[in-house]
Amino acid sequence: MVLKVLMLVLFFGVMIAVGIYCRRNATDVNGFVLGGRSVGPWLTAFAYGTSYFSAVIFIGYAGQFGWKYGIASTWIGIGNALIGSLLAWVVLGRRTRIMTQHLDSATMPEFFGKRFNSKGLKIGASIIVFIFLIPYTASLYNGLSRLFEMAFGIPYVYCIIAMSVLTGIYVIAGGYMATAINDFIQGIIMLIGIVAVIAAVLASKGGFMEALNGLAQVTDETVSKTPGAFNSFFGPDPLNLLGVVILTSLGTWGLPQMVQKFYAIKHENDIKKGTVISTGFAIVVAGGCYFLGGFGRLFDVDVATNGFDSIIPTMLSSLPDILIAIVVILVLSASMSTLSSLVIASSSTLTIDLLKGNIIKKMDEKRQVRIIRVFIVVFIAISAFIAIYQTQSQNEAVKFIAQLMGVSWGALAGAFLAPFLYGLYWKKTTKLACWVSFIFGAGIMVLNLLFRDLFPVILQSPINCGAFAMLAGLIIVPVVSLISPKPDKQLVDDAFACYDKKVQAKQKNSLD
Repeated sequence: MVLKVLMLVLFFGVMIAVGIYCRRNATDVNGFVLGGRSVGPWLTAFAYGTSYFSAVIFIGYAGQFGWKYGIASTWIGIGNALIGSLLAWVVLGRRTRIMTQHLDSATMPEFFGKRFNSKGLKIGASIIVFIFLIPYTASLYNGLSRLFEMAFGIPYVYCIIAMSVLTGIYVIAGGYMATAINDFIQGIIMLIGIVAVIAAVLASKGGFMEALNGLAQVTDETVSKTPGAFNSFFGPDPLNLLGVVILTSLGTWGLPQMVQKFYAIKHENDIKKGTVISTGFAIVVAGGCYFLGGFGRLFDVDVATNGFDSIIPTMLSSLPDILIAIVVILVLSASMSTLSSLVIASSSTLTIDLLKGNIIKKMDEKRQVRIIRVFIVVFIAISAFIAIYQTQSQNEAVKFIAQLMGVSWGALAGAFLAPFLYGLYWKKTTKLACWVSFIFGAGIMVLNLLFRDLFPVILQSPINCGAFAMLAGLIIVPVVSLISPKPDKQLVDDAFACYDKKVQAKQKNSLD
């Protein structure tokens, strides 16, 4: 116990010290929200990866999908690495950095507002972010409850409060730069932790081949009647597995807190290095998490009583104290990095896109930063309250909040992915197409939440419905753009002129 506490104290001390150290970089909006657009490849790549993979992945998804699909759940991690990291950096990285700087936009809603010259789009996007990012933030705490009770015997409430306060301190003090540096430190912990945990868990079952043979003996006729389904290449349910891969991989392309990482990249070489680093990080962390979860059925877990969130903690409960301490720090790192990214994205969006120029007509740089800091406190407090209230109440409204957490990723990515992608690449993208994508993406997920039984069987799953919303948006935006009034030529040419600025090559090929 002394070792665990000392490691926690050291971890929290480093996080706060970094926040205080980075205060000088957080004096204006550009510095506080984007780190002055001068963040290097390692910090950007780790910030992207640690914001991507939270305790929701390690405790929730890894356990749930490992139980459902066996060793084939590793495909989810591979998809996250190749589609959610590698392709995202290649397709979005450079163009996002160039056009957002050219349009002087610090958030995704601000990008929509300036790219399409629409104040309504900016406000509409900011409302969607506010509605769906808060419950997503609250869901980060869910993976911590059982783990902390197992390791420390500490009530869940105290864990939430401590995590909230400490994250708030370093984010409010140092802004994006403090978050990026801490993400790098937390990312290293995640890399070391996941490798150590996999090795220890497999060793407890006689090694990899022995564990794989044990998995081949597992049968569950409610899932599949095929012998050895849980150690097969595509698992017992390949179609639903594909839906999970699409949602968790392609979804990052439309999430404000993920795309915003590209705004802050310093120069061309950083994109190339960042692509490699981010992909490697995702292979180890995401691939490792789902690979570990695939062996969950080898352990004595009462899923019917305790739920999927109990699987990974049960697998870890017999590990040595030093490894349990590392796992606790790992999950804390994953949660705090994602939490800091989410609260910066939501507070900056609410301040810059909703309040500035609409409710508060005149807002200078210092006042914007001050208001963003206030909203960081508010958002962390709201998400912590939701998480605490949810665990201690059986109220139907609370169950609704928990379900809203499940659809938030699909709603955000379904609304934003297609208009953002086409807005970067296609001059004919129209304002009406963006509106249709916003309404369709967020709307279909809300309808799925309220009237799930009326949907086709394959779309009753929020995961499949979210994947459908994203893929449908990629068709909806070009179709609506072609049948709606053409955008103003001067506006579009001005937006795309940034790509043709001559550097050593056209800027669409190289930042410098």
